Amino acid sequence: MKEIYPRIVLFLAGSLGATGVALSAMAAHGGDPRLIGAAAAACMAQAPALLGLYLGYQRIRTAFVASLLIGLGCLLFAGDLLFRTRMGHGLFPMSAPTGGMMMILGWIAVAAGAFAPARGQ
Repeated sequence: MKEIYPRIVLFLAGSLGATGVALSAMAAHGGDPRLIGAAAAACMAQAPALLGLYLGYQRIRTAFVASLLIGLGCLLFAGDLLFRTRMGHGLFPMSAPTGGMMMILGWIAVAAGAFAPARGQ
């Protein structure tokens, strides 16, 4: 089962990268460029971080937890902003701040990885 964890992280990285590019195009061609642009920027910033966590998965003990928090938090954050532009309201109350907090906690998990023994040590 553990072999699937890195694949999930890589899938999240690729999905967020593709979503960021698509949202950038959407922001340039219609909709609310402020909200869509913010969603695109979040996705484009988190995707390379997830790729780095995928590449360092064998050494960073907190990589999977950090990746899930960052990836799912970004999807929630960006999804809420996109939903606002299309439907006029968010996914659910506090969904964007919840997604943002998940990303912050994910980055704290990355930092905590500096103090956790590396895998295989």
